[in-house]
Amino acid sequence: MRVVPTVFPDPEALGHALAKLIADELVVSAERGGVFLLGCPGGRSALSSYQALAGEVSRRRLDLSHLVIVMMDEYVERDATSGVFRRVAAAAGHSCVRFGEIEIVGPLNRAAGPGRGVTPDRFWVPDPASPELFDKLIADHDGIDLFILATGATDGHVALNPAGTPPGARTRVVTLAEQTRRDNLATFPSFGNQIENVPLYGVTVGVGTISEQSKRVVMVVHGRDKAETTRRLVKAEHYESDWPATILSDCANPQLFIDVAAAHT
Repeated sequence: MRVVPTVFPDPEALGHALAKLIADELVVSAERGGVFLLGCPGGRSALSSYQALAGEVSRRRLDLSHLVIVMMDEYVERDATSGVFRRVAAAAGHSCVRFGEIEIVGPLNRAAGPGRGVTPDRFWVPDPASPELFDKLIADHDGIDLFILATGATDGHVALNPAGTPPGARTRVVTLAEQTRRDNLATFPSFGNQIENVPLYGVTVGVGTISEQSKRVVMVVHGRDKAETTRRLVKAEHYESDWPATILSDCANPQLFIDVAAAHT
């Protein structure tokens, strides 16, 4: 289906709107009981949303002890001798684990207060040693309640899924496309703007994981450099493998949040 975008004046207004939506759903979830799974990308696109969500948690005095943060990907390295894949060190400046702990969980827990935050066992990251278990873990908890999506400016990757990804792809280790690696130079200063410093591999949820295991999906797109991304997403009627972010069209309850700059197509 085609997804009609909601346009905001800037990333901050976009972030506040998404944060309010998430906070509203957290309230309903708490009343219902059980856990609330929030799918989260690393990187710049959702930062304004994470910051605004911490503000909502503080203002509403929300208890987050039922919240699960589901990170969508992580860089991995391959041991030259054994061939075994392992996540990059969490202390690395480009680690998505580090990003999640510092930019998402930390602010939320400070906002919620002692004993009311996200516990370590409810911060999930796919394991390259057994990526298939990530999909099972999500399914065992009845799917992701709301998945925030972000996408690259030039190749349409979503999570670390490269162009050519089949629609049913599940969580797995992938070889990163060169353009995805170049896009990520601006995301993590620790790369020193040197492409050779960007890992060659990543573990990522698949586009099938996103479309089949999410109850609601919100794609966030902002900035003039994302104008082509907006154009592709708005015209897509179904998943187009050459632009993986178009999986949005095949998701249940999809929404597209963009800012004015990204709307200039």
